[in-house]
Amino acid sequence: MKKIKKTGILYVFSILILLSVPSCKNKSAQTETPEIVSTNAPYDGSWESLQKMPIPDWFNDGKIGIFIHWGPYSAIGYKKEGKGYAEHVPKLIYEDSAHYYNYLRKRWGAAPPEFGYKDIIPEFKAEKWQPEEWAKLFAEVGAKYVVLTAEHHDGWANWDSDLTPWNAMDMGPKRDIVGDLGQAVRNYGLKYAPSYHRERHTSFFTTEKYKVDAKPRPDILEEIKRMPESEKLYGPFGFSKEAVDEYVARWKEIQDKYQPDMLWVDDIPIFTRDGNETRKNPQVFKPVIKYFYDQCRLMITDFMNNGAANGQAVYVNNKGANRNWPDGVGCLEKDNLKLEVIGPKWQSCTTFGTSFGYLENDTYKSVQDIIKEMVEVVSRNGNFLINIGPKADGTIPDEQVMRLHEMGNWLKINGDGIYGTRYWKENHQEKGHLAFTTKGKALYAIALEKPKETIVIEATKGWSASNIKSITLLGSDVKIEWKVTDDGLEITPPTDLGKSSFAWTFKILTDKEQHTPNVIETNVDKALEGTKKVDLDGYHK
Repeated sequence: MKKIKKTGILYVFSILILLSVPSCKNKSAQTETPEIVSTNAPYDGSWESLQKMPIPDWFNDGKIGIFIHWGPYSAIGYKKEGKGYAEHVPKLIYEDSAHYYNYLRKRWGAAPPEFGYKDIIPEFKAEKWQPEEWAKLFAEVGAKYVVLTAEHHDGWANWDSDLTPWNAMDMGPKRDIVGDLGQAVRNYGLKYAPSYHRERHTSFFTTEKYKVDAKPRPDILEEIKRMPESEKLYGPFGFSKEAVDEYVARWKEIQDKYQPDMLWVDDIPIFTRDGNETRKNPQVFKPVIKYFYDQCRLMITDFMNNGAANGQAVYVNNKGANRNWPDGVGCLEKDNLKLEVIGPKWQSCTTFGTSFGYLENDTYKSVQDIIKEMVEVVSRNGNFLINIGPKADGTIPDEQVMRLHEMGNWLKINGDGIYGTRYWKENHQEKGHLAFTTKGKALYAIALEKPKETIVIEATKGWSASNIKSITLLGSDVKIEWKVTDDGLEITPPTDLGKSSFAWTFKILTDKEQHTPNVIETNVDKALEGTKKVDLDGYHK
């Protein structure tokens, strides 16, 4: 087992100097954290500076990403009632012991504290994993970036880490999963973002969730007593300065080793729990959580400045209904999010089924529903980050591969109306079930149900025939019949709809730019109204 290095536990920015930059008027913290910024860097360490980060073209134009939840939890592939987030089962083993202990006894012959989550890790072998085949698949189906779980809430590191022995190089697969996949997908020209979910680890194996002073469950303590090394997997429990420093150090190790294109962080419940409230003005914090909040700000600052220094266009996400950071710092994101309006730049990390991690016999969405969701997300200024949950051996379930291929086949025909597009003045029309995107002088009207009758685009009312240069149907050579009426542009769908399935894209070339920037709902709370609520354990409400 690798000797753990002490370097990196304290978060130190090389070539950076101390500079006092007030960023929060909070009075509850006992001391102010020093602000650390570069003399010549574009970001000065404040939230206000980070709110000015631009949206990289690769993200704004790419639209389609692949999310991958893969780790030791994939060796379980089971969840009570057969639906929901299977990657949460490592904690549910102890939280719902009446059910899961019996399950472990039936499957493995023992249960905690004799046999716990740590003992399942050897079954995560990735023995059939071929990262080059994954990368080839992702490129073929039209993805432009890949987000792999570098660490989920369970404390397991999917990279070659010097900070924990519980990592994929030293145990389980005995491979640098993060590094190997990163090299493979970048060989195909895809952007890469190892995601980081450790912010909830400190209460993952504890008696209460999202508490500053969370305490470990009794059987976890007994496992640690019997195997002291397992504390480095299950702990730390609750927040402390040391826990925060380790949190930042692990991300810094990922950043330094793999130079991610995006800092993807899961939502951080403690910022609005247990006596902390970032949504108030002034904000309210317990001292250690104020320290955590400040360190996150500096971590993002360092990431953005590091990208600028390397000439790398990097970006950040702002996860959760209660957003981790001030609005404007990165893109808005939430699980299976679908705004009903055109919002500030956002992303939906979307599941094919009910789980992110591998779940045997999961219930899957239809291909048509997936295509519809993808189009609607893009039409409302979102990105579609579709998730796969591979098995422990490194193979992707057939049901997911099939849906990826169908999505890719649709994009091969209709991608002109997705990649590089921007939103229009309207994002949908009920009659005809239409979604809209634009690119330059082109307006794309995407029919989300098979167009059998005449389509009238209501928002074109007032147009004249001279405003329209041509209309085509992507995937078809058939001449499209159209005319301008008092009610708007009228399109007669051909009997033969060409090569496309599930949704059909009419490209309308006009005489002027069609993108309408000022229609965004800039108030994020209003933009989120009417969307599905998902609680912190991932169960749909």
